[in-house]
Amino acid sequence: MDGREVHFVLGGCRSGKSSHALALADARTGEKNIFVATCMPADEEMQARVVRHQQERDPKWQTVEEPLELARVIREHLGADVILVDCLTLWISNLMARYEDDDKVMEQVEDLGRALGETVCPVFLVSNEVGSGIVPENAMARRFRDLAGFVNQHAARCARRVTWMVAGIAVEIK
Repeated sequence: MDGREVHFVLGGCRSGKSSHALALADARTGEKNIFVATCMPADEEMQARVVRHQQERDPKWQTVEEPLELARVIREHLGADVILVDCLTLWISNLMARYEDDDKVMEQVEDLGRALGETVCPVFLVSNEVGSGIVPENAMARRFRDLAGFVNQHAARCARRVTWMVAGIAVEIK
């Protein structure tokens, strides 16, 4: 895939990645703007985060809540003016809950890459960089960290542009 219209934005928690990706996508929007939300809020604090993110978006954005099947959603919206997926790390967590086998997770990741190759509109992907800290103490956290690293590498390969967010500052790395 040539990554012709894929822009990958990643960074740590509260680095400004979602706001930056939204600002970039807003500059490219038309009449059919798709926001793909992967979050499945399980508590009041996470629900409050969802509401806050919804309030940041202009009403012109159509929200599609899809915790698992990103490739399908992208294919269903090939005629969109812009697609923004927020975020890949929550998607990974959801996939881990569904599949115990990492190969099954990576099959979904590869299918996402194929779907990105089929798009003609700009696609913005948001993800957390989780591999810069200490080695997690338990197997599940290490599995998540490792899968997130593999998914981020795959997303970066699929993207023409990659931006790393640090303390609200966008650093173009590709």
